[in-house]
Amino acid sequence: MAEIKIPEFTKEEIKEIRKTRTAMPEQDAKARGRNFEEVTIGFTAEDALREANRCLACKKRDCVSGCPVEVPIPEFIALIKEGDFIGAAKKIKEKNPVPAVCGRVCPQESQCESKCALGKKNEPVAIGRMERFVADYERVNGGGSSNGQVKKPKPSGFKVAVVGTGPAGLVVAADLAKLGHEVTMFEALHKAGGVLVYGIPEFRLPKAIVQSEVDGIKALGVNIKVDSVVGKLYTIDELLGDFDAVFIGSGAGLPMFLNIPGENLNGVYSANEFLTRTNLMKAYLFPEYDTPIKKGGHVAVVGGGNVAMDSARTALRLGAEAVYLVYRRSMEELPARKEEVHHAIEEGIDFRLLTNPVEIVGEDGWVRGIKCVKMELGEPDESGRRRPVTIEGSEYVIEVDTVVMSIGTGSNPIIPNSTPDLEINRRGYIVADESGATSKPGVFAGGDIVTGSATVILAAGAGRKAANSIHEYLMTKVKA
Repeated sequence: MAEIKIPEFTKEEIKEIRKTRTAMPEQDAKARGRNFEEVTIGFTAEDALREANRCLACKKRDCVSGCPVEVPIPEFIALIKEGDFIGAAKKIKEKNPVPAVCGRVCPQESQCESKCALGKKNEPVAIGRMERFVADYERVNGGGSSNGQVKKPKPSGFKVAVVGTGPAGLVVAADLAKLGHEVTMFEALHKAGGVLVYGIPEFRLPKAIVQSEVDGIKALGVNIKVDSVVGKLYTIDELLGDFDAVFIGSGAGLPMFLNIPGENLNGVYSANEFLTRTNLMKAYLFPEYDTPIKKGGHVAVVGGGNVAMDSARTALRLGAEAVYLVYRRSMEELPARKEEVHHAIEEGIDFRLLTNPVEIVGEDGWVRGIKCVKMELGEPDESGRRRPVTIEGSEYVIEVDTVVMSIGTGSNPIIPNSTPDLEINRRGYIVADESGATSKPGVFAGGDIVTGSATVILAAGAGRKAANSIHEYLMTKVKA
C-alpha cells in the first residue's frame, strides 16, 4: 500500500479550490465508444484529498438529509482529509452496504449534492466521486468484503427470505444480517445483483464491482439462491412456511411498448431485453457466449431516460455506424442524468429531439426504418412538463435496422398473480406503507415493485426502512 501524503493547503489555496470541483478522469470519447471498459477512471488519492478540502463541514448537515439512506457524509469526508480512506469507506458502510455502486450510478446531483451549502455560490462538493474512491480503495487495499462488520452478532433465531438481489434487497439483507437474523436471498437470474448486473452496462458499472459488494453482504452470513423465480418455483405462502418474514424487492421489469404498428418486427427490442442480453449474458461476445443479439448498423433508441442512454451507448459499442436517440420533448425536459447525456453526446449519439415515433417500417419481417413526426411544446401537462404537440404534415422516416424501446417498465405480475391476498394498485404494483408493510402479515416490500422505476439509492432507502420494520415485526413474535 502506497504511503498517503496529506497536503497542507493554505487558507488562500482552500478558498481557490472551493470554486470548482475536482474533475473526474475519464476515457477519451472516441476510444471509449468502441469498448465496454468503464468510462470514468476514478479519483486518485490526490484528487480525493483536494475534493475533501472543499467541504465546509457544515453543522446543519443538509447533505445528509438529501441522502435516502442518510450516509454520514461530513464524517466520511473528514476521514478522507485525514488520509484514512479505509476508515471513510467503513463509515459509509454503517449506512450504505453498496458504496462502490452508489458512488457510480446514484444521481447525487439531485440528492445529497443538491443540498450542499458550497453549491449556493460555487460548484457543490463531489460527494459521489469521493464515495466511489474510498469504496474502491478499500476493495483493493483493505478487504472490501468486510462491509464494515468486525464480528457477526448473536443469532436471533429468526429467518427472513428476501426476494430479489437488487439494491433494495441487498440493503435489507445486510441490515437484517447485522441484527443477527438468518437471511436467504432469492434471485431469478443466474447472477446476484438484480438491475445492477442486468440493467446497467459494464462501462458504467463493472460487474466485478457489483460482485465485490455482493460478496461483502455474503460475508455477513447472507445466503443467496440464484435461478430461483419466486412466484414459479416457490410462492410467497410457501416461503412463509419456512421463514418468519418475507421481503419482496423484485423490481419493475415488465417492458412497455408504444403499441404502434411494426413493433412485432424482427429487430425490435425492449431496452430490458437488449441490456440484459448484452450486460449479463455477454451477447456482445457471441458466439463465444451463446446469446445472440442483432448488432444493428443503424439503431434507433426511443426514450430519454438513463436506460435509453445506456441502450444507445451500448448499441454504439456493439458496432453500430449510427445511433439515434428519439425523444418527443426537448433537451431541457430530458430525464436522464446530465452526465450520461454529456457522455452520449461526446460519443456521437445523434439526438433526434421533439420527435415521436408513429410506426416501425419493415420489409420481409425485418425493421427497415422508423416513421416519426416532429413535435413542438405546448402547455404543461400533469407532470409539470410542457406537453409535446404533433406538427401536422411533418412525418419522415429514419432508416434503421434495429429499434430499442426504452419508455419505461411496469410491474411483473408473477408474484401478485401467485399471491391473491397481496394488495396491488391499479398499475399492478404492490401496495406497501412507508415502513414497507403490505396487506399480508409478515410480508414486506420496497423499491421499484412498490414505487415503479426509480433510482438505486431510493430503492436502497426503501430497503433500509423495510429492514427496520421487519426487525420490529420479528421482535414482537413469540418463538415456539
